[in-house]
Amino acid sequence: MQYSKLNRPARVRQVAICALAALLTGTAAHAGTRWWRLRPHISGTPATTDAAGQAYSFTPTASGPRGYTLKFAISGKPAWASFSTATGTLSGTPTTANVGTFSNIVISVSDGVAKASLAAFAITVSGPSNTAPTISGQPSTSATVATPYTFTPNASDTDGDILSFTVQNQPSWASFSATTGMLSGTPPAASVGTYANIVISVSDGHTSASLAPFSITVNPSSSSGSGSTGTAAVSWTAPTTNSDGSALTDLAGYHVYYGTSPSSLTSVIDVASAGSTSYTISSLASATWYFGVTAYTTSGAESAISAIVSKTVP
Repeated sequence: MQYSKLNRPARVRQVAICALAALLTGTAAHAGTRWWRLRPHISGTPATTDAAGQAYSFTPTASGPRGYTLKFAISGKPAWASFSTATGTLSGTPTTANVGTFSNIVISVSDGVAKASLAAFAITVSGPSNTAPTISGQPSTSATVATPYTFTPNASDTDGDILSFTVQNQPSWASFSATTGMLSGTPPAASVGTYANIVISVSDGHTSASLAPFSITVNPSSSSGSGSTGTAAVSWTAPTTNSDGSALTDLAGYHVYYGTSPSSLTSVIDVASAGSTSYTISSLASATWYFGVTAYTTSGAESAISAIVSKTVP
């Protein structure tokens, strides 16, 4: 009993020390839980694909403890993109020179004490999307021996690609321009007949579009009256500026449109010379003929038609 009394203070101290250790352990566990809950967090799913010429943007969602300012950082940033350290936004528009895959991009957020990061991701940039060119027009389906025939389709491309034209089943008496798509020629007497399944197409180098197949029937020349025909000399002033006022440096030639109605100039002459300022049209039947002129460039761009003039062939 005496031994037990002498060691009681020691046992009391031992119990007190154990209680204090338990208290400290509990406090440390609680502090760790609170630290985990108040550390910065970041989330979001960035797009991993883009196309050249198309804008890219990603902004993560982030949060942190009250009273701390969050700041963002990035590693592996693509050269074509910019990054905001205030919002974490990664944005930019890649060009065709940036086609490829940009890997190991990591966006992080920090409150100055701790930080959090998104999983590493990659962005694959593909080539630009392409819009197919368009082509339209109503070619005349009849021609007359010794009378010029011509048709030029209307074509455009929203991507601004250079266009080229092809033709299938081209009549033997006609010529074709791969630059403008013009089909033209003067059928001789031996060419009387029907030329079927003519198809004119346009390509932007990626995709193509075509007019519906059409036919041209060549008829014998008219022998009414004395069978005489007339001529018309058409002249114009060469343009020196584009429609926007800039200097015209790539003039290639002119188109002379004519017909027996001012609202339907169905025939066209291609004057493929920038230096020409006149053209004489022959073999015109007895009628009132109407004429207009346009200019075109080496790239195929064509101006608006000039004022319409007329001449009566007796």
